[in-house]
Amino acid sequence: MSEFKTDIKTYEFNHTMIRVKDPKASIEFYQDILGMQMIFKMDNEKGKFTLYFLAYVNAEDKAKLQGQSDDERRGYVFGRSGILELTHNWGTENDADFSYASGNSDPGRGFGHTAIIVDNIEEACKRFESFGDKVKWIKKQSEGSMKNIAFIADPDGYWIEVLSRHF
Repeated sequence: MSEFKTDIKTYEFNHTMIRVKDPKASIEFYQDILGMQMIFKMDNEKGKFTLYFLAYVNAEDKAKLQGQSDDERRGYVFGRSGILELTHNWGTENDADFSYASGNSDPGRGFGHTAIIVDNIEEACKRFESFGDKVKWIKKQSEGSMKNIAFIADPDGYWIEVLSRHF
């Protein structure tokens, strides 16, 4: 019997946070290119940062989110899994020399990538190709020995692994 009044079987992964230099470019990438939906935005005047919460949302949840208050949206964000939090520290977008460490410029030293599952990797990669320079390829599906995955990078250089649902 546990001495703690918590059940680890109920624990669930909620979100990952990454810092972004230019929120406009990042939100465009995650919404328009990766197909995520902005669920909630929160400004912190005192800390001079903004948090953007995005996720893949099914049709039922999308309908539920319509017209919800900020408190209801916040509850949704912290009550489900698979959330991506983009944190923008105000002013970074105006500094041409500013960048965040994506974790991949010096492999093995930290963050590696996030991953998305797609229904058809070949067609998803063709779609990403159609965005031209807006999508930076790290590894195309046809490259290397692992033909069942691809890697693209977001505007800050964070890697996103793309794999089929039935890897």
